Amino acid sequence: MTEISFHFNVLSPTGYACRLLRKALRRGSAIAVTGPKAALAELDRELWAFDAAEFVPHAWVADLDAVPQSLRTGTVWLAPEPLAAPLHDALVNLGESAPNGFESFRRLIEVVSTGESDRSAARERWKGYARRGYAIERHEVGE
Repeated sequence: MTEISFHFNVLSPTGYACRLLRKALRRGSAIAVTGPKAALAELDRELWAFDAAEFVPHAWVADLDAVPQSLRTGTVWLAPEPLAAPLHDALVNLGESAPNGFESFRRLIEVVSTGESDRSAARERWKGYARRGYAIERHEVGE
């Protein structure tokens, strides 16, 4: 069953996602990120400038064929449709709804900002996951 964790009170969801992704890649996790295209485009820009000493390799799922098979595990996949990601180890959600096919991933990480609409949508996702019997972890990121 998919492990689900919510990371609450994130001041900058894309900045926080950059740090999460770097950490996941260091641990050898195959990871995808989903959410609205605008949020993924912002994340794409931030990943290019995130850490000059340690690049976080990433690509859009639409460009999958351009990435050699040998590099796919160590690539963060930006996936508006998460089921299109080549590997289903971990999924980071930057969107306001439960991602399609999240249950095919070993782990789901929900990133929740301090905005009231984002927090309200997160509460609904939490309830939906709980109704389906998923155990959920809660992490408080900021004050």
